[in-house]
Amino acid sequence: MTGRTAFVLGGGGLLGAVEVGMLRALFEAGVRPDLVLGTSVGALNGALVAADPGDGVIDRLVGLWQSAVENREVWGDGAVRQVTRAVRTGTHLHSARPLRERLHAELGDRTFADLAIELQVCAASIERAAEHWFTTGRVVDAVVASAAVPGLLRPAVVDGEHYLDGGIVNSIPVGRAVEQGADRVFVLQVGRVDRPLTAPRKPWDVARVSFEIARRHRFNREMAALPEHVTAHVLPTGGAGPKDDNLLSYRDFRGVVRRIDAAYRASVTYLEHSL
Repeated sequence: MTGRTAFVLGGGGLLGAVEVGMLRALFEAGVRPDLVLGTSVGALNGALVAADPGDGVIDRLVGLWQSAVENREVWGDGAVRQVTRAVRTGTHLHSARPLRERLHAELGDRTFADLAIELQVCAASIERAAEHWFTTGRVVDAVVASAAVPGLLRPAVVDGEHYLDGGIVNSIPVGRAVEQGADRVFVLQVGRVDRPLTAPRKPWDVARVSFEIARRHRFNREMAALPEHVTAHVLPTGGAGPKDDNLLSYRDFRGVVRRIDAAYRASVTYLEHSL
């Protein structure tokens, strides 16, 4: 399994739109993966690439994101319905059905074995309190599990086990790519690792800042531990990501197209000087 090119697509909610711009730049530069690893929204983007690694997948991804902007498919339910669901379930604000239905429209009942390129999807197992990598079974089930943001979506159930968002355990899985034999790794991250952190000033900031510390600590540790024979390219976002300190920023679709375009331009420039 040595000598492989891996695309590592990290988590980040709506900021994951930047990964589409990065993917466009990579495909135009003639870079194709042998292995795709995805967490949360990165699993969604990565699954489409693994299913259809041709140039046409970029238009499909752009269409998916634009549809999300226009129709508010995933987070579109109103405040009353959110509060009602939160009170009734005690665990989440939104239904995962719109996400599952849209993924099924794109991927159908494909299993991992049906994909054109090897895909691995990260989620957090509740019962085992462990990082779990989906490599078999239905792709849609794995992506929904990987994207089950705590408090926003219900924990996903796959084969009797409950899963939450993979970003909890491995948001940007560079180390996993190396373990799987990749010696050229392209890291598609949403820009959060570059932003300075400040001490929290509001109750909800405490959890956000704590999560960011854990996310960045693991990523920086894995990047520092890369073997000498491994080349890692961390693609730039182009400064496209807005500040994410707003409690409701996960529903702010207004900058999606701008993020895609900015990441594309920045990644084109980066690849011209790096390949």
